[in-house]
Formats: sequence, C-alpha cells, structure tokens
Amino acid sequence: MKLLHVAVWRLSLVMAVVLSVWAFSFYAAMMEEVDDETDDALEDFAELVIIRSLRGEHVPTAPTGSNNQYFQREVSPEYAAAHNAIDYEDREVFIKEKGETEPARVLTYIYRTDDGRYMELEVSAPHIDKEDLRRAIFYWSVFLYAALLVVLVVLNVWIFRRNIRPLYVLLDWLKRYRLGARNEPLVNPTKISEFRQLNEAARRYSERSEEVYEQQKQFIGNASHEMQTPLAVCLNRLDLLVDDETLSERQLGEILKVRRTLDNLTRLNRSLLLLCKIDNGQFPESSRVSFNALLNHYLPDYQTAYAHLHIGVRLHESGVFETDMNESLAAMLLTNLLKNAYVHNVRGGEIEINVTSTAVRISNMSDEGALDPSLIFMRFHHSRRREGSTGLGLSLVRAICRQYGLTVSYAYEGGRHVFEVRR
Repeated sequence: MKLLHVAVWRLSLVMAVVLSVWAFSFYAAMMEEVDDETDDALEDFAELVIIRSLRGEHVPTAPTGSNNQYFQREVSPEYAAAHNAIDYEDREVFIKEKGETEPARVLTYIYRTDDGRYMELEVSAPHIDKEDLRRAIFYWSVFLYAALLVVLVVLNVWIFRRNIRPLYVLLDWLKRYRLGARNEPLVNPTKISEFRQLNEAARRYSERSEEVYEQQKQFIGNASHEMQTPLAVCLNRLDLLVDDETLSERQLGEILKVRRTLDNLTRLNRSLLLLCKIDNGQFPESSRVSFNALLNHYLPDYQTAYAHLHIGVRLHESGVFETDMNESLAAMLLTNLLKNAYVHNVRGGEIEINVTSTAVRISNMSDEGALDPSLIFMRFHHSRRREGSTGLGLSLVRAICRQYGLTVSYAYEGGRHVFEVRR
C-alpha cells in the first residue's frame, strides 16, 4: 500500500472518531441546556400552582390546553413516602385538544398541605423530540464528515505530493539504477534536510557499490586471464606424459583424471572471462537476430549429441522472436538453455520449445522437483552436481539477457522445469 493511501486511511479513521465524540458531546450538551431551561420553566409553573392551591385560590381542575399542562391529585402518605418529592422525566403526553401524543418534559412534585394531606402535582411542557434530534445530528455529522474528508483529502494529497516529490524522484532513480550500467546522475534538489540526507546517502552508497563492483570485475578478469597460460602449460605437459610408453596403466588413469579436472577448470576460466566481458560491454557488435533461425540451426546438433538419452523434442513456432543483440551471445544464450534442458532431463523424456513474437519458452521433464528461483541464476550454484558443470551456465544466460534488456524467468509446472526469455 502506498504511503499516501495509508495517510488518507488513517486520517479518515481519526476524523471518524473525532466527529463521533463531537456529535455525542454536542448532543449531550445541547440536551442538558434544553432540559435545564425547560425544568426552570416547569419549576416556576409548579410553584405558581402550589402557591395558589395552598392559598385557597381558584386552581383549574383540568389542563388548560396551553403549552404548559398540569394534573393534581391527592395521594396516600405511603405513596408519598415511597416516591421522590421531586422527579423529572421525559414522557409522551396525550393532548386532548390536539387529539395526539407529543413528547414532553414532566415534573412530578409531591407536597403536603396545611391540613396534613399529601398532593401530587404533575406539570408538563412540550419538549424536543430527542429521537428526531439524534437522527438529525447523525445525518448532519455524516454530511460534515464526508465534506471535511473530501476537503482534507484533497488538501492533504496536494500538500503531500508537493512536499514528498523529492522522495518519489529518489525512488524512481533507485528503481532505474543498474549496478555496472551507465546510470543517469541523481538530480533531486530539495530544501527539506531529511531528503537531502537521503539523496546524499543514495549517492554515497551507489558510488561505493560501483567501486566494489569494478574491483570484483577487475579481480575476476585479471585472475582468469593470468590462469590461462599456466592451465595451457599444464595441459600440454600432461599430453606429453600420456605419450610416454613407460607409464603404467594406473599412472595413465591418474593422469587422465588430472587432465579432466584441468579441462573443467579451463572451461570455468573461460566462462568467468566471458562474464567479465559481458559485464564490461565488450560485445558492441549488434545485428537483428532471429531466435527461430538459431534454434533450427543448433537443435539438430544437440539431438545428435544426446541421442543416447532418447529425449524427444517438440518445437512450436507461432511467431518470430527477433531482437537486436550480438549474434554470438544470442547463440550462447540459446545453447545454454538447450544444454540445460538435455542435461537435467530424464532418460526417454521430452523437451518442449514454444516460440512467439515476444518470448521463447523451453521446458523439460524432470524428476528433481522444483528449484529455488532465487538461487538458480546465481554463479556457482548447483541444484545437483553434474560432472563437467561449471555452475555458470544460467548466470551467463541472465547476464546476456540483462545486457540487452531481456528477462529470463523460471517456473516449475506439472513436473517440468520451464525457462522463459521475454522482452
């Protein structure tokens, strides 16, 4: 989830809580004030009725039909003792003149006359319909929440994008950055100190990474180059020893084992040199290369070389896959994938090749199970040690693809290893 979306989501939650608390507090404060004013009016009216009653003055015996209504009756001492002398409540009161029931605030007052009788006076006044008020406050709170949310989101998005723009510039630069490639310099002027520190840290670590990367490339290249001559000398001397007729059969076998080891080391050395050349961009020649043509050229050779494994090949060409790259590197890319499909197949298995205008897909049967996609393209990684394998074949494939903007991926589908090169 993007930072902007997280900020908007959290802002919405905070606003919902704040407005809910505000709506509840506003309703409670308003009702307290309304009840207080109504209670004062009821107390004044009840006091007037009681005074006139105690003085023996004329008091109407029925509601007057005005806003304030009253009802008075005599109660027993036991009733008076069991109830509060003064009690306020909200109640629905029937108004005969209107023929309907309306919400009202009711004051119940129990008092004692001079002759020892207990009277209960009930005074009521029309009151606000609290249910309607709650509903109105709820709807207006929702409207206020939506309006404020829209305004705040628009303002926050504008302010956020304006202030956070240097971060997006830095992220875009890091996304396009490729170690060892020709990268554009980071141009990200900003007045915010934290972003300036991020820019400086990114520049510093990229320069350090490039320096270490160049040192590693130079070391591998120099070491591989210096090893070529000693390896060639050792192989020549072993060839001379093999021609010596005085050697025993056991000695000859040991020499041949050493020679096979040196052959593997020579192939490894050549692969390392090739990787260094690819990383250094030492294959500038490019032309329009058809992978369909390369497959039709090299596939018969591999079928002949691995005929003893009785592996069948199915080639499906629904399009022509062409790209601009060095032809020798394109051939190396395909032959490494073909060799991998034969070597890691099962006897009597099958290889399926699908070529479209956007991808080349090579899959082979296997009983090894799925491989780890995060490791198989690493240098010197062996899923299962094979005699004569250098562990650099798939690393070369990835290096070539990266050099020309192609992507190579691995998947395990239905008991088959699947490698796909896509542009």
